[in-house]
Amino acid sequence: MGDFANPDAETGHNSAPITPRPASVAPTPPVAHTPQIVSLPPSQFHSPSLSRSPLLTPGGTNKKTPRLRTPRFITPLGSPLRKALKLTKLDPQDAWLPITESRNGNAYYAAYHTLCSGIGIQALVLPVAFTILGWTWGVICLTLAFIWQLYTLYLLVQLHESPETGIRYSRYMQLAAATFGEKLSKFLAAFPIMYLSGGTCVALIVIGGSTSKMLYQTLCAGTCTAKPLTNVEWYLVFTCGAVLLSQLPNLNSIAGLSLIGSLTAVGYCTGIWGVSVGEGRMPNVSYDPVRKGTEIGRVFDVLNALGIIAFAFRGHNLILEIQATMPSSEKHPSSVPMWRGVKFAYLIVALCLFPLAIGGYWAYGRMIPPNGGMLVAVFAFHGRDVARWVLGLISCFVVINALSSFQIYGMPMFDMMESHYTMRFKKPCPWWLRAIIRAMFGFGCFFFAVAIPFLGSVAGLIGGIALPVTLAYPCFMWLKLKKPEMYGVTWWLNWGLGLLGMGLSVVLIAAGLYVVIDTGVQISFFKPQ
Repeated sequence: MGDFANPDAETGHNSAPITPRPASVAPTPPVAHTPQIVSLPPSQFHSPSLSRSPLLTPGGTNKKTPRLRTPRFITPLGSPLRKALKLTKLDPQDAWLPITESRNGNAYYAAYHTLCSGIGIQALVLPVAFTILGWTWGVICLTLAFIWQLYTLYLLVQLHESPETGIRYSRYMQLAAATFGEKLSKFLAAFPIMYLSGGTCVALIVIGGSTSKMLYQTLCAGTCTAKPLTNVEWYLVFTCGAVLLSQLPNLNSIAGLSLIGSLTAVGYCTGIWGVSVGEGRMPNVSYDPVRKGTEIGRVFDVLNALGIIAFAFRGHNLILEIQATMPSSEKHPSSVPMWRGVKFAYLIVALCLFPLAIGGYWAYGRMIPPNGGMLVAVFAFHGRDVARWVLGLISCFVVINALSSFQIYGMPMFDMMESHYTMRFKKPCPWWLRAIIRAMFGFGCFFFAVAIPFLGSVAGLIGGIALPVTLAYPCFMWLKLKKPEMYGVTWWLNWGLGLLGMGLSVVLIAAGLYVVIDTGVQISFFKPQ
């Protein structure tokens, strides 16, 4: 048991059987070694662990003749693990990485993070989907998509920890590896997750920088004498602010930023649909669905509309990471406060998205701009009718929300980059290296935002690849790990939703390719518009 008592012992994936020390008494005839009952100090219940059981200490030596006993092992969840006959050592890396560095989160923090990551600027183009689907099918599809993604969120929350094995899956890739295997999970999930984190940060720089320019123009209203900044310079200003905020050490430490980001997201969503509805419908507004001449064009338009609705719901790739910031025990599993926070957050999401989609389509009908959606519509149609401070406040809310969202979406990338250092050197990153890593990531995203400004033109194509992370993979994960009764309701439901999600991903990829080929993509490196 010497290695088990040494915190610096090997932290690999290999298990080691329990080998109790022989008692220091008179020799007795050889008997089979029996694992001793071990106990865990209460302070270790919430020890960070990727896929390890906790650091064990010997529970004393039985001086009597050994008897066969059923071993009881205390896991990181505080539950008995009676099936396993081998233990592994505590992996200290969780205490060194930004996602699991702090485990004092609660339902409030979960609600802040989930709401901040769940409402995005992509929700402002929801009325564009209604211009193709119409009133009835638009509302039906939006409702079904909301219920579907809420169900997969529930699955992820329940899959985060396993009372049977004592494992906490603190990152989406870990759960994917447990389900699909190490190699297949990298093929299926690695690129979508990197896009949903790094690609979202690139998009946030574009949105934050361009909206900062709109804010400046709104407040100045042509009266400022200073030379205005270019688009690239606005992107740089936004990136500097994002990099500065990214120096907060871990996921729990940005809970205040997530709260601010949540409030501003609710603020600009409510402000935009409130202004649109308050100003009334546009003259000669039409609600007839947009139809192209060719049959294949109409089919791909419908698929594009479904993709817009599906992409409006985001943040599933962060749910396990958010839940990993909470303590957990047998009596108080982290799934209870996490699900409470998720339910509250998505109640607010629904109260923002449904009025935004329905109110926006009611106000503008087919006139809603396909690029920019509601934000562009408010400035284009009501720029002279609405008070300048209202438009400025909406723009300010968008910028603040983008800065806050950058932090939570960048955290998995920070965690991944720092893990390479901790695995190699077996110690946490020093503060100066952490600062350099995060600055490099931030300015790397800035480079891509400037170098590839046409990335948004292929967003539908890439989004189709990322869609299974939200709607399909959680269903397959539940089937593999929970093993519901075959041919039962849960079994059929998860197989049906999983296959439907994969099929939807395939047709959206095809639709994205069609749009790129049919409309073309203007390749303009280092020329942001």
